[in-house]
Amino acid sequence: MSSTPTSSPASLRGRIPKVPFWAQILLGLVLGALLGWVAKSGDVHWLEVTLDKIGSIFVQLLMVVIAPLVFFAIMVSITNLRNVSNAARLATRTLMWFMITSLIAVVIGLAIGLLTDPGSGTGLTAADGKEPKKHGSWLDFLTGIVPTDVITPFTELNVLQIVFMAAAAGIAILQVGDKAKPVLDLSQAALELLQKVLWWVIRLAPLGSLGLVGTAIATYGWDLIGKYATFTADIYVGCAIVMFGVYPLLLSTVAKVNPLQFFKGAWPAIQLAFVSRSSVGTMPLTQKVTERLGVPKEYASFAVPFGSTTKMDGCASIYPAIAAIFVAQVFDVNLEIRDYVLIAFVSVIGSAATAGLTGATVMLTLTLSTLGLPMAGVGLLLAIDPIVDMMRTATNVAGQSVVPILVSAREGILDRKAYDAATSSPLEPVPATAAAA
Repeated sequence: MSSTPTSSPASLRGRIPKVPFWAQILLGLVLGALLGWVAKSGDVHWLEVTLDKIGSIFVQLLMVVIAPLVFFAIMVSITNLRNVSNAARLATRTLMWFMITSLIAVVIGLAIGLLTDPGSGTGLTAADGKEPKKHGSWLDFLTGIVPTDVITPFTELNVLQIVFMAAAAGIAILQVGDKAKPVLDLSQAALELLQKVLWWVIRLAPLGSLGLVGTAIATYGWDLIGKYATFTADIYVGCAIVMFGVYPLLLSTVAKVNPLQFFKGAWPAIQLAFVSRSSVGTMPLTQKVTERLGVPKEYASFAVPFGSTTKMDGCASIYPAIAAIFVAQVFDVNLEIRDYVLIAFVSVIGSAATAGLTGATVMLTLTLSTLGLPMAGVGLLLAIDPIVDMMRTATNVAGQSVVPILVSAREGILDRKAYDAATSSPLEPVPATAAAA
């Protein structure tokens, strides 16, 4: 009597087609928009609450990991510079390219804003906005770097102060030398542990994207979003020009590498940034793809964490440039040439301020206060912020990978064979073997 062989669970799993991570995220975005529309149009309160809870929990999970992750990543990255020859030169070149690309991005943002007049004809007035509780100013930026204690920066997620403490700790470890090796070993182990936990959170990104997008649609609806149509399009077009125009041009002319290969290797980090809306939360994956694209690990472990808190072409250059023009037009304020120069100056010099409070919001308040524009303009833009923040963050992360490649290529330390062989398939947040385990 013969028996029919049964399939093992492992073989059954092998027959089920694996859905690529990017497809999971896209599905989450589409379902989120659909459910948000149902909640808004049908006044389904429980669905709106559910979407809000899903999105909020995902963001909360990211926030729990981010504070200690930033601290250990920056501290370890500074100590890793001891293994890099010409460390000071690399750091200087990195900062220089951060500023160059930021200047290019803000000029593009200003040009788009001047051509399209995003604040004209919106029907919005001062009554539609309100002044934010927190302002960004140069004094706040300078005095806010130094923490009053070692606990508050972590509980309030003041990334700028966390970076300050981490940098001080890293420099101290280098000065102490071998005696500090146990502390360094513990820090490296803690960083690996935090990155592993973050991978678990990242696996929830498709579900998180469903909740976040669904909440945005259910809360604001398409009618309100329509009032910001030109502004939203300007942000997306400006970011697209920088990401798919400026960066490839720099890669091909400065680094002399194939730009298409860059997007092939860096796409997992870019798509995660689009969904998570967090440059810092994407940082481990950004560093991984940057190393896979041929940047030496010792240098990438410095440049990427540094860039994740200071390199913001989307949030600190394109966005405040277009937003300042938008606010000026809504409030009927004429901007002069010196105002546009000030916008460029704030974007290039003050981008580190985005690490201090709430992403691009603090950068916008810093820009508006410098220009003397009404702070109520910030309130006008909060409604559309979740939608434009996705593209802004994706542009940030792309730039945080591009600059280390440019510097490495110019310094002759880029592994061009690794760059040409980079592929996106093995770089999902959690490898299949790990997920199965």
